[in-house]
Amino acid sequence: MRWPTGLALALLLAACSTDERPAPEPTPSVSASPTSGPQQAPAPPAPELVVVGHATRPQLDLTRAQAAAVAAGEVRRVAGRRVVGSMRAVERDPGAVAAVSLDEVGPTVVVARVGGVDPVRDRPDAVRLTVVGDVMLTRGVRDPAAALAPLRRLLRSADLTVGNLESTLSVRGAPTQGGDSFGGTPALLGPLADAGFDALSLANNHAGDHGTGALLDTVAELRASPVVPFGAGRDDRAAARPAVLRAGGTTYAFVGFNAIGETPRAERGTPGALSVRMPPRTGPLVRSDLRRVQRAIRAAGRRADVVVVLPHWGTQYTHAPEPVQRRVSRALVAAGADLVVGGHPHWVQGLDVVAGVPVVHSLGNFVFDMDFMEQTMEGVVLETTWWGEDLKALRFVPYRMDPATFAPRRARAPVAAGILADLWGSSTGPFAPSDG
Repeated sequence: MRWPTGLALALLLAACSTDERPAPEPTPSVSASPTSGPQQAPAPPAPELVVVGHATRPQLDLTRAQAAAVAAGEVRRVAGRRVVGSMRAVERDPGAVAAVSLDEVGPTVVVARVGGVDPVRDRPDAVRLTVVGDVMLTRGVRDPAAALAPLRRLLRSADLTVGNLESTLSVRGAPTQGGDSFGGTPALLGPLADAGFDALSLANNHAGDHGTGALLDTVAELRASPVVPFGAGRDDRAAARPAVLRAGGTTYAFVGFNAIGETPRAERGTPGALSVRMPPRTGPLVRSDLRRVQRAIRAAGRRADVVVVLPHWGTQYTHAPEPVQRRVSRALVAAGADLVVGGHPHWVQGLDVVAGVPVVHSLGNFVFDMDFMEQTMEGVVLETTWWGEDLKALRFVPYRMDPATFAPRRARAPVAAGILADLWGSSTGPFAPSDG
């Protein structure tokens, strides 16, 4: 449902109203006389105005009077930030805010709450799609349900929740990576479904840790559960098939691919993951692999309103994306991706925007028994807000894992600020933390 045009502006201006209200304009007379001139069309309704800030800065919480003053151009600063004239100016200046049309707003800015109401996220028909990073519930993670419990409410509050499962649900074959083989059982399905996951990517370098038999078992177990798998299957066509889910009248398709290797590449008649050979792990970029993923994205776009791509790519233990990730992300967006969210580096990595589409290079580990570095125990949950096919907002929720249980728990300041600083540090464009 669309909000009535002008509602947001009315809310902003309500606090500044007085008893001296302007007299209503007289109603134009309507005459059937053939000598009457053409009737004047009514003036277009006022746009819905909201106050926006820079993507890297905390969301502002304004009173209605403050928001109205910004909208009316009556103040030069609000909440310590400079008032400028456009959203583009805000994207370039972390210390700026502007009053802009609500229809103009997208994920490259953060809309202020006004009187405790978020005009984007609190809209009744908005869809919340949440994405988390790498999920590994075996080896040192002794109690998967306990590990997922602290953020269970956050995940379940979303309309759709998606992640990357870094293990098998079968140990039918011998371990292929020795002590780094992550083999689980179908018993993991209960905690994953209970935590709120709707779909899981198997396009990673650990889905094949017990051979292709165990990989196919894992796909079958997920297909028989409430959690939909994608990114791997019995052949290249199955691996390219998206998970298609519906929420709020909009259809979302999820495509995953693995660029790290180790899990076999899905080929005609060969089980494995949808894969792209590219630096730093699997050689130079193979264009035919990338074209295969582009075809999968286009096919997903014919089945769904929104296409989200989850690549497994990049260099471990760094906040900096590989240059080739940016090159590949442009090809993904050109094929029709509406959002790209990467994984594998085990650390958070920054954001770019490609033709208006956000590319998040890595969310970090979500649950993983990697306690040998501070950064591998940290990450962010990505919450996205959609109005139909339009991505309107991003929000990142920082967390740190408990060293005893590997359960992610919301981080508090200053830890949260440090995690977000790592995220923004390698970001570009409107997601960069400073001018330039």
